[in-house]
Amino acid sequence: MTDTLDSAADQAATIGPGRLVLVVGPSGAGKDTLLDLARAATAEDGNVIFPRRIITREASASEENEHVSPDTFQEAMRRGDFAMHWEAHGNCYALSRAIDDDIRAGRTVVANVSRTVIEAMRRAYADVTVVLITAPPNVLADRIAMRARSSDGRLEARLSRTVEGAAIVPDVTIVNTGSAEYHSRQLVRAVKGEKWHD
Repeated sequence: MTDTLDSAADQAATIGPGRLVLVVGPSGAGKDTLLDLARAATAEDGNVIFPRRIITREASASEENEHVSPDTFQEAMRRGDFAMHWEAHGNCYALSRAIDDDIRAGRTVVANVSRTVIEAMRRAYADVTVVLITAPPNVLADRIAMRARSSDGRLEARLSRTVEGAAIVPDVTIVNTGSAEYHSRQLVRAVKGEKWHD
């Protein structure tokens, strides 16, 4: 299934001065694990925000989100409550427009999003960093199979999904095959705008 996007990207001026860090990557890459560790590592920093996603799929042990019904999601979308929203694998996802206030206040907002929103978000926000978290195909397949989440859809569809375009080229790539602690430190450095050397 192809993701679809609608967003607040057509605004006249980009939103800043804070940063928007978009974490993307294929299913099974370990995005939620690294995000949880990065959230814990920056818990004392009030300028780093990890907003909860609004999703029409119920929350799971590996993913904390705000669950809403499809009808409630559509109503919120019509009211313009979302800074961005997309559809993937039969579910609807969104981030509240409250992130715009955080970014205007100079904070860094870190969010796990679909790769299809990147191009629009680079236009809508003044300072966007894209972090790709990935792993080899066999590792992705094993992780998805172990997760066994029925709402994930077909394994083959998740592994074969691609998104193309120059705007989605990541600023940082993390190949998540080592320890979660090490790779989470890489993510924290990206969130803080720091460089690292392997």
